[in-house]
Parts: sequence; structure tokens; C-alpha cells
Amino acid sequence: MSNRKVQIVPPEEFSSLKLTERKEKAAGIPALISSMKHISEELGIWQGIKVLNKMNQKDGFDCPGCAWPDPDGKRSSLGEYCENGVKAIAEEATTKKVTPEFLKKHSVEEISKWTDYAIGKAGRITEPMYLKESSSYYEPISWKKAFEIIGNKLNNLSSPDEAVFYTSGRTSNEAAYMYQLFVRQLGTNNLPDCSNMCHESSGTALSETLGIGKGSVTLEDLHIAEVIVVMGQNPGTNHPRMLSALEKCKENGGKIITINPIPEAGNNVFIDPQNPLSIIKGGEKINDIFLQVKINGDIALLKAVLYLMLEAETNQPGKVFDLDFINEHCINYDEFINDIKKTDFNKAVAESGISETEIRAFAELLIEKKKIIVCWAMGLTQHKNAVNTIREVVNLLLVKGSIGKPGAGTCPVRGHSNVQGDRTMGIWEKPNPDFLNKLEEHFSIQCPREDGYDAVEAIKAMNENKVRVFMAMGGNFISATPDSEYTGKAMQNCDLTIQVSTKLNRSHLVTGKEALILPCISRSETDIQATGKQFITVENSMGIVHKSKGSFDPASPHLQSEHAIIAGIANATFKNSPINWTAMKDDYNIVRNHIAATIPGFENFNEKVQQPSGFYLPNGARERNFNLPDKKAKFTVNPLAENKVAKDNFIMMTIRTHDQYNTTIYGMDDRYRGIINERRVILMNKSDIEESNLQAEQIVHLTSFFNGEERIAHNFKIVPYNIAKGCVATYFPETNVLVPIDSVADKSNTPVSKFIEVAISH
Repeated sequence: MSNRKVQIVPPEEFSSLKLTERKEKAAGIPALISSMKHISEELGIWQGIKVLNKMNQKDGFDCPGCAWPDPDGKRSSLGEYCENGVKAIAEEATTKKVTPEFLKKHSVEEISKWTDYAIGKAGRITEPMYLKESSSYYEPISWKKAFEIIGNKLNNLSSPDEAVFYTSGRTSNEAAYMYQLFVRQLGTNNLPDCSNMCHESSGTALSETLGIGKGSVTLEDLHIAEVIVVMGQNPGTNHPRMLSALEKCKENGGKIITINPIPEAGNNVFIDPQNPLSIIKGGEKINDIFLQVKINGDIALLKAVLYLMLEAETNQPGKVFDLDFINEHCINYDEFINDIKKTDFNKAVAESGISETEIRAFAELLIEKKKIIVCWAMGLTQHKNAVNTIREVVNLLLVKGSIGKPGAGTCPVRGHSNVQGDRTMGIWEKPNPDFLNKLEEHFSIQCPREDGYDAVEAIKAMNENKVRVFMAMGGNFISATPDSEYTGKAMQNCDLTIQVSTKLNRSHLVTGKEALILPCISRSETDIQATGKQFITVENSMGIVHKSKGSFDPASPHLQSEHAIIAGIANATFKNSPINWTAMKDDYNIVRNHIAATIPGFENFNEKVQQPSGFYLPNGARERNFNLPDKKAKFTVNPLAENKVAKDNFIMMTIRTHDQYNTTIYGMDDRYRGIINERRVILMNKSDIEESNLQAEQIVHLTSFFNGEERIAHNFKIVPYNIAKGCVATYFPETNVLVPIDSVADKSNTPVSKFIEVAISH
């Protein structure tokens, strides 16, 4: 283990909390002001506007933030981006620099005592940097020497399985393909990614029931849906452009139901900042029904609603359920119906935390309508029973025949841009044998067949000294993962850690004995290789693959593309390789030709991607062609969740602020929730505060409980908030330290960050 005394978790210090009134409306003029403020601070107004005018345009680059799709047709000349997209590109295109001089001045111990916000604000990394085992200071290193260090370490492992290769969502399709190919030529499937920690439960549930681990809807489906149900999601902060789609659904007569433990501004009223009329009239009311569910009360709500729907179907056979669709395209219907019949309706209502009157109003809407879409995010996926909950979502859609028809289907809203594309490219610790067969045949290599480590398994393997080398292609693994102290100490057991990054983060400070930072160009920057200017491709949340081409000068002449970095490592690792890594680095068309030859749906890739809006990948669920043994969708039986906690304890979930995207913290405010200049807060129901003899803004400490173990996080200020009774919310990564490494979702192994039993002390 490294003997450097770095701080693994953010400092337990306060800023200066200010509470303002919670906002009832999202976007509008305040979003414009906030956007311009961030742009001005990071790269200046005029340069910022030039960059923004290229973001999400057909001849520009894809937003480095979320994976929400762009319109297939005309795109706004005022800008196809949202406030969070502006913040993301401001962070990435910042003029601030982390130079060798900066890292010579500040030790890793010193920087680790900064907040994650302060670390991120240091700026773009300008050169490859090396942290020696005996040193606390990074120093510059040549690319050639960095690649040699990595190649030598990998070649001296007892087994390729002693190396782990993590991937974040920002990696392009081409780089992700090269990365997984390199790892499999090395001889391991240790390819954990950020999906393991967010939407793995969605992929698992959807693959089991519909034969594809992706959503089935298009952007146009949202516009014409009769009902859109938004579950466990805060689009106003995390996917603001989704609000425009919800607004169009409303304009077309659709109804929006939001299910969440906290009411969010974006789910209430949306003011389109590009529409003067919307600004003048005060925006569009989004919610028709808001259901304030208890944390993890979603499956209870779904079962109660299905019970009422079955009751209505029994009274009017064929009028509520789509029996033609069910008979032709589904299996296990009888088992599902028997389970719903046995549901204890009163218990389900109680477990949901919602009144019977509200549940009946929701059920009545679903009984009447035929085109239904359900959208969800981490509020559903990060629970022990997450897979069961999402399978119950599928059950609801199947009984209505709301799969594979216009205006209906599944819509898991992915977080990071191209996180879905990474998985399509083969970034997965449990690869499909057919895919491995194609790689072997096409490249004349031998691929490993045993499953590799997912994110949680990788952390445990590092803790057990089974991993000597850890490499991350983007992301901030230390701040994204659960059980912060455990994870940090596990990382320090490694001999070498490698981070391919654009900006400084905590994962550059909590390292193995030796560490390398390999700085890469960003989405917005020009990528010139031996054959000229290159473009990359990405896949959005709805399965569209399209071009992304940067056009601005790189932050430093010493940066390399992700493709060049992977090729450099591969050439330093393999001798006499049958794969021409240099050719792929020199010309990304060659990478796309390899993808076309090995991944279904990418035939004629280089030709198809020239379409201005890109092209749709095949989607069996969208076409009612279910890739399952019976070629039919599968109904499932899913029990109610066990949500019991000890008397006087609370159920805690981790959430993001409005000035945050994943682990990147853009600012210290949570504007919509009225929490300014502070992150160490705990949101509590007012009656819970009173019953616990606590007070607003009182300083408290949090203890989490799991399997007889306790974890503690100190110094949080109580914020009275409209959150479901018995539930509390805190920001991550500040409370990741409370998330137990062994508390994971069944089947998907996703950390349970949305259901943590905590006690509050002072």
C-alpha cells in the first residue's frame, strides 16, 4: 500500500449555507444567466458562444454531458443545449491549466485535502504526469516512457486478470472498441464501467424480459405518447432537454405522471428559455399527477396499480389489457396474473406511501390510455430489488401492449454521453460469446472466456491484493464508487494506477504505489492524426449513432487522443501483434471498418454515419422482435420490497445538486432546491425533524447500518424539505462513505446508493 497520507473522502468542512425559497419552475431566464456565468468564468463569453454554437449540431460535437438525443430533423439555431450542457462544456473548455509547475508546487497530500469542487476547478491537465512510489509530487514524463512503464507492468503480471480496465461514459465508440480489443488481446475480461454503478439494473431487467438491454422508444414517441410516467428521475437537473419533449407531449394532449420521493422544479413547470412566449406566460405545467412515493416504494405502487387494472379488466374483458398483443407476443402471462391476484392491495398502498385515492386516479388514467411510456433513472436502479422493480415496469407496459408501437415503450434515461455506446462496443465484463468469436476470427487473436470483474468485484479484488494494475479511461472512480474509505484503501494496494483524463480529480490523488495521468483531447477539440482531421461517433439514449467532430484548438500541444493513447499502450505491450494498432490510431475509418465487421447493426458503418442525423441501431423490442428463446416478451413475478429499518432510523438516498453532473461539481449551489453555497446537508421532512427533537440547520452526524457494520460521516446541516416521511436525502460523493460495499442489487450487483439505513446523532 502507498505510504502517502492522502484524504480519500472530501473534507468534513462547511462552506456558508444559505437557504432560499424552493423553486417551482425550471429553466427560463435564471438558467440563461447561470449558463452565461459559467461560460464567462471558464473561457470568456465570446469564445464560449463560439463553442456552444457547435455543440449538438449536425456539423459539430456531441455534448460531453448527458446522453439525451438530438432531433433527427432541424435543430435550433439558438442552441441545442441546456444549462447543464453549458456547464459541462465550460468545465471541459476552460482556460485554466494544471501544468507541471502547478503539480510541482502542490503535493498530492495537499490537493487531497481540497473539496472535489476545488480540485475540479484547477483546470485542464497539459502534459502526461508520473507519480513515483517514493514521491508525493507528480512530475512530467514523455509519452514514450509512460507507455513503456505500462507495457512493462502488464507484461510482468502473473496473470492478465491482475489488471482492471475501467471505462466512463465519455469515451467514443471508436476508442471504446479499441480499448476492449486491447484488454481482450491482453487476456482478461476485467472491463468494469460506469453502467455497473447506474443503469446495470435496467440492462439486466430489460434483457430478461424484452431481449435487449436498451430502451425501446424514440424521441418522437415521447411527443405522441398519451401518458408518460417519470419514475425516480429529476430531468430538470440531470436531463433538462427532456423537458422540451415532455412539453411537446403535453401540447399534443398527453398526460405526465411523476413518481419521486421529492417534488422537483423540472417536473412541475418548465419555462423554455428559447421561447419568448413561454417566458412571458410563465412556462408550461408539466405534472398532471405527482405521487410522492417513499424511497423504494415504487414496486408497491406498481403492484397496487396493476391490481386495480386487473380488477377493471376482469369487469370488462379485453377493454383494459391488449389481449391480442399478449397472446401473440408474450409468455408467462398466467403466472403474472396469479401473482397480481394475490397482491395484498392495502399492504401495497401502505408500502408505497401514497394515498389510495391518488393511486386510484393514477390507475384510472392507465386503464383509459393505450400509448404509455415509462421513463426512469437511478431512483429505480440503485436498490436491492431494482431489477424486480424494472421488470414490474415492463409488466405494466406489456399488459397495455405498450411495447413496439408508436408513442409507447421503455425509456431508461442514461446519464453520461455514450455510456450506452461503450456497452454496444463490447465494454462489458460478461461478454457475449458470439462477439468474442467474431473478434477471434477477424483479428486472429484468442479471447478470454471467463467473466471479468464488474466495478464492485474489482474493488473487492483490489482490497484482496488480487489486482496490481488499475487503468481508467475517463471518469473519477474514487468519487463515483461506494464505501469511499474501503475503495480508496483498495486502490492504494495496486502497484500502478493509470488515469486517462482531461481534468484533475480525486482519483489522481488516491492512487497505487505509482501513478500516471495521461491527458487527452476533449470532445470539442480538433483531433488530427496521420491521415488528417478525424471524427468520432457516439450512441445516445435511444440507440442513434452519429458523428461528433471537434473544431477548437486543444488545451495543450502535448495532449493525445484516446485512440492514440490506447495504440501507444498496445504497441508497448504486444510484440508481433496480428492487430495493426498504429493504423487504427492514424485513421479512425479503419476502426469503424473493424466495428462493422464484428458488431451487428454497424454494417457499412463509414457510409451510414455520414447521414447528418446518424442512424438507428436495430432494436428488437421496438419492432416486437424479442431476442429471447421463445421470441416473445416475458411477464415476470416480482415480490414487494423489504423496506424495514430500525425504530428512529431513516432511509437515506444520495442525490445530485443542480450544480453537479455525476462526480463533476460545477458550483456550490442547488438553485432549484433553494440550497446555496453548501453541500454537507441532509434534507429531512419537517415532521421528522420535530419528532426527532432536531432543528433546522443543526449540525448532525450520520451513521449507516448494514449486516452488523457501521459507517460514519460527520458534519451535515439539517435542511427542512418536502421529502417523503421517514426518508432523507444527501449529496454524493460526500456520503458515498456511508454506502456499504456489500449492499448491492440482486442480479445486477449495482451499489444500493438509494436505500441506506441511517441514524442521525448530534
